[in-house]
Amino acid sequence: MSDLERAEPYGVLLYYKYASVPDLDELVSFYERSCNSLGLLGRVRLAAHGVNVTVGGKLSALEEHIDVVKSNALFEGTDFKLASCDQPLNDKVAKECGFTSLSIRVVEELVTFSSHPLVRSPDISFAGRHLSALEFHSVLQSAGKLLDEGSPTSSERLVLLDARNLYETRIGKFHTPGLETLDPQIRQYSDLHDWIDDNSERLQGKCILMYCTGGIRCEMASAYIKGKGSGFENVYQLYGGIQRYLEQFPDGGFFKGKNFVFDHRISVGSSNANVISTCLLCSCPFDDYSTRCRCASCRMLVLVCDSCRQVEGSIYTCELCQKHSKCGLSTPATENCKSEVLPREIKLSTLSSERQEKITGFGASRKLRILCLHGFRQNASSFKGRTASLAKKLRNIAELVFVDAPHELCFIFQPPVIDGHSELSTEHRGPPPKEKCKKKFAWLVPPDFTAGSEADWKEADGPFDPLQYQQQTGGFDSSLAYLKSMYLQEGPFDGILGFSQGAAMAALVCAHKDKLKGEMNFRFAILCSGFTLNLAEFEHGSINCPSLHIFGRDHGRDRQIPNKASADLSEYFENGSRVVIQHDSGHIIPTRSPYIDEIKNFLQQFL
Repeated sequence: MSDLERAEPYGVLLYYKYASVPDLDELVSFYERSCNSLGLLGRVRLAAHGVNVTVGGKLSALEEHIDVVKSNALFEGTDFKLASCDQPLNDKVAKECGFTSLSIRVVEELVTFSSHPLVRSPDISFAGRHLSALEFHSVLQSAGKLLDEGSPTSSERLVLLDARNLYETRIGKFHTPGLETLDPQIRQYSDLHDWIDDNSERLQGKCILMYCTGGIRCEMASAYIKGKGSGFENVYQLYGGIQRYLEQFPDGGFFKGKNFVFDHRISVGSSNANVISTCLLCSCPFDDYSTRCRCASCRMLVLVCDSCRQVEGSIYTCELCQKHSKCGLSTPATENCKSEVLPREIKLSTLSSERQEKITGFGASRKLRILCLHGFRQNASSFKGRTASLAKKLRNIAELVFVDAPHELCFIFQPPVIDGHSELSTEHRGPPPKEKCKKKFAWLVPPDFTAGSEADWKEADGPFDPLQYQQQTGGFDSSLAYLKSMYLQEGPFDGILGFSQGAAMAALVCAHKDKLKGEMNFRFAILCSGFTLNLAEFEHGSINCPSLHIFGRDHGRDRQIPNKASADLSEYFENGSRVVIQHDSGHIIPTRSPYIDEIKNFLQQFL
């Protein structure tokens, strides 16, 4: 990065919006266009019920993005939290916090409120009443006075509830003398649901004041509390979260310590931010998470001061694991910072569990290692994003490893049909600059394929052909050789997971499983939205490999691969060792119950 670029004002933008999204695909395209054209990096999470965004870039670009978003009626009333700050200290810090690339993902939930399926999800329209920073401060200042209608008549009925994780509350929290404050001390937001159920008697009949970092976690949690019925009606939440409160009260007000944030800033303090936390080992005042030390058992962030970190081989065990008599080795974490609404994801290690045990000396039950093959015109990064929910829900039993396919494709440009898309000016109707586009790859290609690594944009010669996958029959030998090299570099693997064309490739590998012994050993395959290619020499039921086939029903919403194509692929595998899951969703790998339970059941037999 040049000195001139560093000199330009930089900032971080956070916002969320709960609203019914009429067209997710169009919203994905909108964010790709806007963020790429403005050079914004960070995380964008989209769901059928709203959006959550944390991006960084030049302040002028962030302001322009806000203006474009505001022009969409979907975002009416959105609270845009824009803060100027220094750029990431270095590439390592930026990478750990997800600010070296733009990640746009479609997720089932903006906030994973429960680690297990709920009979009925909270209705966000019943969320607690919003209190501005001034109103929230006033209530704390005069705890015991009337709020308005339905407000408490004495401070004994007022309770303050922190909706954040333990590693956040360690370094900063609200403190008001005489006011009961509840800190659930949870590892992750999805544990809050169970805490609320277990502590209902402490909440019933009270006027509950909730707060979190930016507000979004309180939306879901307050709606859940109010949904419990009689005695849970009076729930209020700090609008804009701690961030807006500190903007209103720069000296900190009733907030003591620092506000943990999910970007490269790590934490933000007031002008009078005292250190309220201590080192896990020596108990000296300390609140710096920049070294990203974690509990080896549960991987939660822990605070270890500079002096204690110098002690080689120290065992870092968080207070929660100490309480449950767990222990483990700690290492500086290298996984990305998590957005406050992003469901936790498994760390994608490049070491097998056996090798990790040799290095750390800490025995842990080995997870299955699964090599993941993306679909046509995708890449490892995009497929990792699409399977984030799957990785999270399998995090205790499986480790997913993603690789790019070997055949690089040229960029295809479909001229847009301008019918009211006023945001596309005449000079921007062509393809975007190639350097701003991520490379796309394939496992199987047409027989006359020519590599696209040096090619510029190619205009599509017609509308999308839904049967194009049937013509991609070449390139298997080079893809197989490439996978063999991946096995040497990243292996071993217990199984292979393929999606769409990746599933077709994985099926071909399964068909040649006996010939690959010693070079590519694996025990099972998971084929999602797959289809048959180059299997003419094989008979139905002849592929001897335990397999799980996941695809849409005959009248489902998968418009890419027909049900019959995926069902026909499953017939090539031995009847006694294949499992079939059909779903009603689109061209995805479903992760809601009961599908995720069936996936786990299949994998359990290999643990």
